[in-house]
Formats: sequence, C-alpha cells, structure tokens
Amino acid sequence: MKLDVSPMQPVLDAGGFELRPLCLSDLGLIELHTSDFRVAKYTGTIPHPLPPGTTEAFIERAHDPERDEDIWAMDGSKTGGAEVMGVISLLRMDRNQSEIGFWVAPGYWNTGVASAAVEAMIRANPQRCQSIFASVYQDNPASARVLTKCGFQYLGDAEAFSVARNANLATWTYSWKAG
Repeated sequence: MKLDVSPMQPVLDAGGFELRPLCLSDLGLIELHTSDFRVAKYTGTIPHPLPPGTTEAFIERAHDPERDEDIWAMDGSKTGGAEVMGVISLLRMDRNQSEIGFWVAPGYWNTGVASAAVEAMIRANPQRCQSIFASVYQDNPASARVLTKCGFQYLGDAEAFSVARNANLATWTYSWKAG
C-alpha cells in the first residue's frame, strides 16, 4: 500500500488523547478492533467476519484526495494509552452539513473516550458545518447518551442497514447545530 497523499486534516486535542489522521501503522489495531463483532455490530459499514484487505482499503480511502469523509484515530499514545482507542469521522453532506460516526475499542468503553472525541470534534468543527447529524442503532443506548451529553438533539426514529448483522435495524437520529 502506498500513501503519498496527506489527508490534510488537523490534529485535534481531546483532553488526554488526540484525534489525528489515520496512518499505515494503525492497520493492525484497527483490524483487531473492527474484527470484534461487539464493535462491528454497532456500525453500519463494518462487515463481520472482516474480509482480508478491508482495513487497508479503509486507510487508503482516508488518504484519498477526492474523499468525502475525514477520518481520525483516537490516539492515546502521548499519555500512555493505545495508538488506536477508536475512530471518529465526519462525512460531508450537502448544504454545509456532515454526519459524524465513531466506534471505540471495547477496552475503552465506559471511560469517557467517545464523549471526549465527539466534544473535541464539535468544538473544532473542522469541516465548518452548520449542522452535524448522527444515527445510532436503538440497541446501543451508550452511543445515544454520548450524543445527547455532547449537545445533540433527538430528531426521530428511522431504520438503517447493518452489514455485520445483515439486517435493517431501528435507529435514533440526532443533530447538532453550530453556534
């Protein structure tokens, strides 16, 4: 894999760890965590079992200059934590809006990592969005609590496909408005 292109994303301070662009050395930890069904089942896009090459393609996509999604690693290495505690992303939408997504490695569940990452992302607002949306499966109330704690407002119920579970599942949709 060749990554000549810098993703041109800021490094963000999340208080105790940083959010930084993905790098090739993240491959092993991302693959370890995303191959865990407990992580994959709460995302819409991570398959389970994780096919060979999926993580490499994910990191390459994060470095594509034509990408529509900026992706950061939750990196705790400067304070003695893991280089990849999770991942957070912003997907560009139309009308100055984005969709936030995140997952956290099970070893960091219920430690405040997700809340700190989401708070850092909305504080920095690196895509200069007027609105940020999020969707969580209704069997994942922990992620819903992260969003409401960070100032997201409940919009309503919907349904989304889960690749890992090969099923449509009920979701809660949230939004955050700038300023």
